[in-house]
Amino acid sequence: MGEQLRVAVWQHAASLDPAENRAALSALAPEVGGTDLLVLPEASARDFGEPGSALGPYAEPLDGPYAGALAALAADRGTAVLAGMFETSEDPERPFNTLVLAGPDGGRAATYRKIHLYDSFGQRESDLVTAGPLTPVVTRVADLSVGLMTCYDLRFPELARALSAAGADVLVLPAAWVAGPLKVDQWRTLVRARAIENLCWVVAAAQPGPRYSGHSMVVAPTGEVVAEASEGEELLRATLDLDAVREARQRNTSLGNRRL
Repeated sequence: MGEQLRVAVWQHAASLDPAENRAALSALAPEVGGTDLLVLPEASARDFGEPGSALGPYAEPLDGPYAGALAALAADRGTAVLAGMFETSEDPERPFNTLVLAGPDGGRAATYRKIHLYDSFGQRESDLVTAGPLTPVVTRVADLSVGLMTCYDLRFPELARALSAAGADVLVLPAAWVAGPLKVDQWRTLVRARAIENLCWVVAAAQPGPRYSGHSMVVAPTGEVVAEASEGEELLRATLDLDAVREARQRNTSLGNRRL
């Protein structure tokens, strides 16, 4: 048996009450034994609220209550936990949209601050959030290298390619993909495309409907959909095998054939 990563993806709707979201982590704890990585959606510490509403009042530091709750869950279950939160920045009105990865010992293993802000489909995330540095974040979880992305980043293949070039075997994408015409179709197409073009696993954790699109997914390096949620709340499980990455890249040598 080759190197593997056992993942669980929790498609869960975040509340506007941060205390409720911390309590939900405790309620989830019994369900996530036997995994190496639990992935929650974007904005799991507190939902975005109505479009355009201020996020600064709900930002927390990386040693604040929500990150502490993630660390406690990770240490209790012996699994890495990744989730999205609004992190305080130098601009109190424009926090970072941050992914926090708590390691299985409860220590903070990695953070990623969203690079591409959702200034599209009539929305202006950049009015509310500070963009993160243009640095791909790749970290190690169990036996695989994991690259971090957030929601709208999915529409920018250059970030996925940079993560792949930096050694990522898996791209992990927490999201709050807003519902709308063709949005599920676009989501499914782009998640599969990032897997196919980078010959890597993609784990995409979305908030559920009706506001968001749901359809959290785990996609293999061949583009095969290994697991997919519907619109509602759901817990997905999958085992990612590094041999699948090696075999896909041996058969399809497109990464080595790049000219640009």
